[in-house]
Amino acid sequence: MEQGYTKKKNELLADELYTKGWAVMDQYISEDFRKQLLKEQRELLYHGQFRHAGVGNGDTFAIKPEIRSDKVLWLDEYQLTPLQQTYWNELDQLRIAINQRCFLGLRSFEAHFAMYPPGSFYLRHLDKFQSVNYRIVSVILYLNDTWDESEGGALRLYFTGSNGLEEHKDIFPIGGRLVVFLSGEMHHEVLPTKATRISLTGWYKDIY
Repeated sequence: MEQGYTKKKNELLADELYTKGWAVMDQYISEDFRKQLLKEQRELLYHGQFRHAGVGNGDTFAIKPEIRSDKVLWLDEYQLTPLQQTYWNELDQLRIAINQRCFLGLRSFEAHFAMYPPGSFYLRHLDKFQSVNYRIVSVILYLNDTWDESEGGALRLYFTGSNGLEEHKDIFPIGGRLVVFLSGEMHHEVLPTKATRISLTGWYKDIY
């Protein structure tokens, strides 16, 4: 039953991604699993394992708080905790569903915990650029216990509407909500947040 339900959820996400380039699903994981992931994130943060996020990659990497002001902890796929491994396995099933529907050749996954403290943001950008052109699909799972729209912190996705003009969609970081979108096509930003905003943010890649 659970396996069939998960398969159906993944197929719905993959179909929506194919149709419009992005998809959102609430309660993608169980509430118990979300709470466990949030607890682990808080413990890792408490032990000082998060670092200020930067922009660019390799030699071009730089900390630029005027562009983004979140903190991250990258996950090592060879040293995952049991909880992280469970999430990795879940996301691998979604990867398979997306490949079957969208023919994107997704081969692997990378992810980090992301924490936006009050007042932080991330200006408009693409997740796929010259130095990370292997990122094909972005995947964000929100972990917050509660969220009110008055707290800001929405993910704003930009896309071309049916009239040919640019439109946008604001997606608030409600716990258990999963967002997927095409990394090289969907400009997006994180609007300033008034509360601590926590997610597991990752990317499907077309390389191993």
